[in-house]
Parts: sequence; structure tokens; C-alpha cells
Amino acid sequence: MSGQVIKTVFLLIVCIFVKNVFAQPAYTIPYINAEIIIDGKANETVWQSLPEITGFYNYLPTDVGLADNQTSIKLFHNGEYLYVSAVYNDTESRTQVSSLKRDVPIGLSDGVVMLLDTQNQQQNAYYFSVNAEGALIDGLVERTSESFDFTISWNAVWQAKTHINGTLKQYEMAIPLKALNYNKNKAIFGIQFYVRDIKKNAWTILKNVKRNYRLFDLRFTEKFSVESLPNITASRFTLTPSITSNYENDVDEKDEEIKFKPSLDLQYNLSSSLKFDMTINPDFSQIDVDQQVTNLSRFAIFFPEQRNFFLENSDLFSNLGVLGVNPFYSRRIGSDSDIQFGLKLSGNMSSKTRIGVLNVQTDQENDIASQNYGVLVAEHQLTKNFTTTGYFINRQETDGFEFSDDYNRVTGINLNYKSDNNKWIGLANYSKSLSDGISGDNSFYNAGVWFNKRGLNWNTSIRKLGKNYITDIGFTPRLYNYDALNEVLVREGYIQTSSGVEYEKFYEKSRTLNSIRYANYGVNNYFDDDGTLSQSQHFFNSAVFFKNLSAVYFVVNYDYVDLKYGFDPIGNGNSLVPDIYRFATLKMGYNSANNQRLRYQVNVQKGTYYSGKRTTGGAYLNYQLLPFANLEVSYDMNYIDLNELGKETFHLARLTGEIFFNNRLNWTTYVQFNTQADNFNLNSRLQWEYKPLSYVYLVVTDNFTQSFTRKNWGVAFKMNYRFDF
Repeated sequence: MSGQVIKTVFLLIVCIFVKNVFAQPAYTIPYINAEIIIDGKANETVWQSLPEITGFYNYLPTDVGLADNQTSIKLFHNGEYLYVSAVYNDTESRTQVSSLKRDVPIGLSDGVVMLLDTQNQQQNAYYFSVNAEGALIDGLVERTSESFDFTISWNAVWQAKTHINGTLKQYEMAIPLKALNYNKNKAIFGIQFYVRDIKKNAWTILKNVKRNYRLFDLRFTEKFSVESLPNITASRFTLTPSITSNYENDVDEKDEEIKFKPSLDLQYNLSSSLKFDMTINPDFSQIDVDQQVTNLSRFAIFFPEQRNFFLENSDLFSNLGVLGVNPFYSRRIGSDSDIQFGLKLSGNMSSKTRIGVLNVQTDQENDIASQNYGVLVAEHQLTKNFTTTGYFINRQETDGFEFSDDYNRVTGINLNYKSDNNKWIGLANYSKSLSDGISGDNSFYNAGVWFNKRGLNWNTSIRKLGKNYITDIGFTPRLYNYDALNEVLVREGYIQTSSGVEYEKFYEKSRTLNSIRYANYGVNNYFDDDGTLSQSQHFFNSAVFFKNLSAVYFVVNYDYVDLKYGFDPIGNGNSLVPDIYRFATLKMGYNSANNQRLRYQVNVQKGTYYSGKRTTGGAYLNYQLLPFANLEVSYDMNYIDLNELGKETFHLARLTGEIFFNNRLNWTTYVQFNTQADNFNLNSRLQWEYKPLSYVYLVVTDNFTQSFTRKNWGVAFKMNYRFDF
């Protein structure tokens, strides 16, 4: 008996040992006290001594097997920079890119991408990319409720160069360690590389990922141990002063104004994984204008945040809810009045705990009171599979240095689950809001599950919002119903159930087909608090993807609406009356392949709309005159006929023209025509990056009515300079 016990214990010890051995990182980033010149050639002696990392897999247009065109990777650091060499073995010497401008996504260019999860927590990561003409793209990958997404609005000072050596496309990067959030005591990075060859419309990837997962899914990274990471970053803080001169002319009000605005941004590294940001009197006149849309729904539309101060570690703040219900929406801050200052502390307190603290103060402006906005978020990895997040959000009116009794507060807790086999994701949310003079029916809860494997995915969820779940700096559009008959806004709680399933089959051996999406079905049901069905939305889509990844598709939408309040979709004062409406549309379209110099998309849609009819057409055209220019044109038309209530045609057109003088100097012009908003807008921006992340901007904005009567116009000049101490 004792012998059997000894054998069992021995086998258990062996199993644990083997598991630990095989759990070790596959690769090492060595520390080497050497410096290199970033020129893309990688011809310094140190590169020859490093092991080569290769064995890239196919991702698209096929995700089967090793790639024919392989890439070799080499990495090391010297305590100050992380150096990366990537050599892509192409079959032709020519290159193709879509832009020379910084932060234009690499999807339409030849180039290489590195994802750097420096905490190895699969929650967020740095995104560094360079295209074949040397244009830099940097950003952040963030976990969302059911997947991962990334923003390119975050920037760092780093270097990258490319070199074309026959059919070898060589890339060299130098990334300052001071720009990264890491833990010296847990020196394991999760890293993914993928390479884009737009000429072949192909993606290849280091860690094998099937196409049903996103390229930047952080659950699929190779583990790299990093030797001798420095304890304290070489640079402690960054200072960026700026000045803005702005001329505004309001033609309607016959008013003109000249403003001069100094600003200051500071970032201080408390440690390699915890950062403090401060902005004083910020100006955001240089950011891109929002892309206008035609809104035929009864609710507000979400627009993404583009202001850099709110973006680093933004997944801590922006993923506190779910699609359509988010207790924190940073675009609310500063939308009505200027920001005086903002403070943010974000990063890792330990290897498994992240925190985010945000405080922003806005000015009083006319009858709009000054406000203080505060957010506290803590995220902790409970186990390998479970992560929890708790938060507290506060908006409070201020009078000088005093707080008034006008406030709104939201608190909540989330629980995320991800399975070991990466096929299952779960999410549970619970939240309450507290507002001055309002109590009861102030909760939000949600539970959802997602399943994903190659060719098949499905999801289901349920959520409930009380009518008093008020989030003054959140995004809960469906809570607010505008009654066009009585011209009042009615707040109503609701219950929502959602489900979806998608089945796609891949044809690896076909000469014509890449895949067929046989079915993509989704349904959203909305119920009143008493359980009465108020709306049911059904969506069905099918598509055929050809070998070059062009596609033809159709979409069927069906809606059941128990309309309780008057709705004026065409804005002529004649409202739909409360009643039960059933309507459906059929949409068909074609998308050309992405690797052509001339890309285009077309679609047509026809069907019913409430008590009337709807006809829609759309077109998109992109012509690349690179490396000098890029031109995009889009147009959408919506014709609505509501019989005796009237008819209207909404036109939405957008033209984007970009001229590239080099990688640092470009001129971008947006022209947008939106008849629903009665707006013809021109925004033209000259941007010069005269030093890394130090810019000069000249921005001209002009707004007209659709009949081309000028409403207002302005000119802004902005210059900043970045100091690294």
C-alpha cells in the first residue's frame, strides 16, 4: 500500500514539474548593452548574434498551415530601448501603401504590426506598426465586453525605418521602455506579430490564430521572458506646452471672436507600470471632425472619443458597461463648456490589479454651471479565468471651490469570464445610480455569454435598466424617449434580451470562393417594466466572399414596434402617432477587393418604414495616388415616404482628400454634406510633425446650410512642443 502511495506521489510531482517546464515562455528577449542606428537595414553585429524567430501562420485569405512567405523576427533591449527587427520574404520588390500619414491603420498597406502586452494579463496591449513607406501607427488594444478592439489615438515617441532589399522587406523599430507599462518582477511579455501584404490581400501571424478571432485578440500571444528589465524608467516625466490662436466668426449672430489659449500637458511615471497625467486648459481643435451620419432611429448615436488625455488605459473607464449601456462616456465631459484641468492616475498597482483615477473640472459658461467629474476604477484578476471590476463615478456641480447639492453618482461591479480553450466568454454587470432628489428603480444589470469557434459563433444576453438609472456622464440612449407630439422627453426603464448566431463555411481548395456566410441572424427584444413587448428587431445576413476577398451580400431587417410616443422621423412636424407598426427592408450590396488602387462599395435597399416606404442607396469610392495623395468619396441617400405625413429625401455625402508631402507633413480636407442636419461642412487641416510628437496645425472650418448660406467659420493655429525629462 505504501509503495502505491509513493508511486502516486512521485507521478504527481513529475506531472507538476512537466507542467511547469512546458509553461515557461517560449522565447527570451535578451539584455545586450548595445546601440543601433534605426535605418531598416539591421546590419549591426548585434543582430547577427540573435536567434531568429519565424514560423508564421496564415490568417487570411486562408487560415490553414504555415505561410509561404515567411517573416523572421529578432528582439533585444539595452535597458533603454526595445529593439525589433522584422524581415518579410516577399515574392516581388514593389510595395503598396495607402498613406504616408501617421496613425492610418495598416489594413490597406504592406507593413508589420507588433502587439505588446507588457503585463501579460490579456486585458490591454500596446500596438506598434510601420508600413512599407515608414509611416508609424501606434495605439492601444483594449478588451471589450465580448472581444478586443483598438484605438490609434494614443501616441508615443518611438522610431521605425524600412528598407527594401530586393524582395526582402526589412523593418527596424526602437521602442523606449519608458513608454511602456511593465512590472519588473513579472518580466513576461505577451507578444504577437502579424504582417500585412496588401498586394496579395494576405495576413500572416506569429501565434496561430483562426480567422474567427480578431488579429489583435490578446488571448493568442507568444510569451517572451525579458532579461534584466530596469527597475526605474530612464525618463520620469514628459511636458508638452502648447499655444492655440483661434478666430471664430458666427455669421448668424453677427459675432466674431479671437481667442488665445495656452495649454499644458504633463505625464509623470510614478513607476514603470503606474502613470500620472495632467492637462491644464486643454485645447482639442486639432482632432478630426466626427463622421456625420443619417439617423432614422428614435435614439442618439454613439461617437468615439478622440481626445488623447482620455485614451491611455481608456479600457479601464470605457468598458464599464455594454453596448448601448455605459455608465461612463468621456465625450460628455467638456461638451458644453471648456475644461479647466484634468488629472488621471492609471496603470498597475500589482501584476493582477489595475487602477484608474480620473478627475476633471469644467468652467462655468453663461447659464451652464461648472462641474467636477470624478471616476475611480479598480480591476483585479481573481483567477486565470475570472476578472472583476469595481467603479465609482461622480458628477457634481461646483461653485468656486465648493460642491453644491446637484450631483449624479454611479457605482457598480462587473465580472468577466474567459475559458481556457478561448471559445467561451461570459460577462455579468450590476450597477446603481444616485441622483439628487431621485430614488428607487435606479439599477442596471446584465448577463451575457458568447461562444466562438471556427465557422460558428453564437451569443445570448439579458439586461434590465430602471427608469431612474441616470448616468449624466454615461451613454444610455434608449432610456430617453422623445415625444414629438407633446415635445417632452420621457424616461422609461426596459428589459432587453439579445441573441445571435453565425455560421460560415470556408472553401480552401476552391479557385473561386474563399467562404460563404450562410447565416448571420440576430434578434433584440425590448420589454416595458410590466413585461409588454415594445420592440423586436430581427436581422438576417448572408454573404459570399470570393478568393480576392471581394464580397456580395444581402441583409433582411424586420422590426415590430409598439410606438408609445409621437415620432417625427423626417422632421417636418408631422409625427407618427402611437400605434403598432411592422416594417421590413431588403438590402443588397457588393464590396470590391481591398488590394486594388481603386476600391469601391455599392448597396441598395428597399422596403417599408413604419406606415410608409423607404428606399436607400449608397456608394463608396477610394482612389489611391500614392505616395502622394489619397481620395475617398462616399454618398448615401434615404428616401422616406410616409404617405399623408409627407415625404423626404436625406442626402449624406463625404469627401476626404489627403496630400502627403512626406511622412511628417500632410494636408487633409473633409467636406461633408448632410441634409438631415442642414449642414454643409468643410474642415481643412495642415499638419506638420516637426519633431516626434511635436506638431504645428493650421485648421480652417466653414459651415453652411444645405442651401449654401454661411452659418459660421473659423481659423485655428496650434503649436506644441514635447519635452522629455
